[in-house]
Amino acid sequence: MRPNIVSEAGLQTRAGQWWDGIPFLTSAVIIVCGVIYLICLLVGYDSFYEICFLPEALVSKFQVYRIYTSIIFHGSLLHVLFNMLALVPLGSELERIMGSIRLLYMIILLATSNAIFHLIIALFVAHNPFLPYQYLMNECAIGFSGILFSMIVIETSLSGVQSRSVFGLFNVPAKWYALILLVVFQLLMTNVSLLGHLCGILSGFAYTYGLFNFLFPGPSFYSAIESSSWLASCVRRPKFILCSGGNPSAYIPTFSGQNSPSSGLFSGNIWRNLSSWMPQRETIAQSTQDDPRFPGRGRTLVSGQNTAVNSDLNLEARLLDNSIPNNPSDIAAAGAGERLSNERLSLVNNVVAAGAGGPPLPQMQQGSIASDEQIQKLVSMGFERTQVEVAVAAADGDLNVAVEILMSQQG
Repeated sequence: MRPNIVSEAGLQTRAGQWWDGIPFLTSAVIIVCGVIYLICLLVGYDSFYEICFLPEALVSKFQVYRIYTSIIFHGSLLHVLFNMLALVPLGSELERIMGSIRLLYMIILLATSNAIFHLIIALFVAHNPFLPYQYLMNECAIGFSGILFSMIVIETSLSGVQSRSVFGLFNVPAKWYALILLVVFQLLMTNVSLLGHLCGILSGFAYTYGLFNFLFPGPSFYSAIESSSWLASCVRRPKFILCSGGNPSAYIPTFSGQNSPSSGLFSGNIWRNLSSWMPQRETIAQSTQDDPRFPGRGRTLVSGQNTAVNSDLNLEARLLDNSIPNNPSDIAAAGAGERLSNERLSLVNNVVAAGAGGPPLPQMQQGSIASDEQIQKLVSMGFERTQVEVAVAAADGDLNVAVEILMSQQG
């Protein structure tokens, strides 16, 4: 009897650890959607026609509430179960990057943009002079899957992977992953909303290319909300992720960041981005340090010296943070930027070598570690160029490790 008791306790413990690992807002969305479905099931509520997203009702009666009620109601147990299981990895990853309040703002923005795209396409199809089609105006759509498709596009862009697996059956290019899922779901399940999922993909691409950047407030907006008294009980919870200390921009890093000359639709590189359908990242050697944001990736066996170097990444980040001036005028007064970067690189190499128990590492030229294109990618994600050069040099040209150093440095 004792082995059975131990196994049951272990299962409960693992389930508790799994739930504790889900951040605050993601778990809150799961609870809200689950509780709403249970209440509807217990009271026998099935009048989804009153709360679903219905373009005809939005145009004729201006029932704007349908934009937001439609994403938290679900039509069946499998509907809510599959959507929430898909939300766990996607929402958790994005919430750890953005923060809880910022992710909530992004969900509201995506729900609004999905509805606008849905309404525009439905109106165009219904009133086009060639072949009018009224069905889309009377289509009733509910569920969180439209937001999930937007998150898939955003997360795929951030991960930098070149291919994705579709249910473990076959691999597809990452830039086509969301569209392939759209086709697969439409073939397997005939009662899904093709237009609702397609609008989610369109919103995800629009968000990824920075077309929504002007709609995001500054970091002070999120800090003011987090410091408010009515949210104090939520902020104190260990699963709540603060927006302050993360990326200094008010949105996920994209190729049209705040430090670029122009952003959004008017960027000089918008045609190149649209032609590739997804921001691409150079194929580089995988970091020997396990990334906690992507559990389960293979690790490479390394020597003891490399292990010691990886263990000192936080020390490097602190040194970089202390050595980089906060005022841009300090950088100009210090002399040539290349000489300043080389001095920082020498300092980092000495610290790493000291932590590994070896002699100081020889100073390397930055051009041999990373190309200008790789550095420009990190600069366009919202980081200072000087910080990027030092971080890439400390990471030996590995962009994944360089991003980790930059993010921990700003934290």
